[in-house]
Amino acid sequence: MMTQILLFSSVFLAIFVVEIFQKTKKNNIKLLLTFSGAFLLANITNHLIPEIFKHATNNNNIGVFILLGFLFQILLEYFSEGIEHGHFHQKKAIPISILISLSIHAFIEGIPLSGHLAEHTHNGLLAAIIMHKLPVSIVLLTIFLENGTSKKKAYFYLLIFAAMAPLGLFTSQVFEGIIAYNNEIMAIVIGILLHISTTIIFESSNNHKFTKSKIIAICLGIIVGLFS
Repeated sequence: MMTQILLFSSVFLAIFVVEIFQKTKKNNIKLLLTFSGAFLLANITNHLIPEIFKHATNNNNIGVFILLGFLFQILLEYFSEGIEHGHFHQKKAIPISILISLSIHAFIEGIPLSGHLAEHTHNGLLAAIIMHKLPVSIVLLTIFLENGTSKKKAYFYLLIFAAMAPLGLFTSQVFEGIIAYNNEIMAIVIGILLHISTTIIFESSNNHKFTKSKIIAICLGIIVGLFS
């Protein structure tokens, strides 16, 4: 239950962040994205990947599924237009494809958190998802509000997005046959997060140049990711 609460509340924390940092949110979001990207990368390379290769029964296939996750994220971003790594889009209306893409993304990420993982792996994946969901939710909510969507409707869309990861977790608990493919699904999620983390780091800076603040954010994210 605590996992579901954390997944759900991490998205709605975006509401408070957007309201508090309304005037300077874009710069703050970029730094938060940079930190989260570095955190994700450190978490993936030092915790999630070693753990999945350690517990997988068929190590030869794990790398293939990581690559599939990486490629699947590219496909999702064709519809989400890069919101996962902080791209702002000024539009009169938000295409429903963006919300659907982000919802599929979140649903898949929630599936491996079924409680059948080792505690260390579960906590590492949960931390990675939460650190990623917060800035994505901030960007999504900001885009809704800046494009004239009413707060009531914007919060409703955010509610749908917030429910997806817990729904993925719930689905894996109800349909226990999914457990047999937990390592493969976990590898796909790792591939998705790997794509997002590397893209965030390189695209969160203007003209791909790293300022002192961005370098500090990256270093802090790596340190926290290594020791979390």
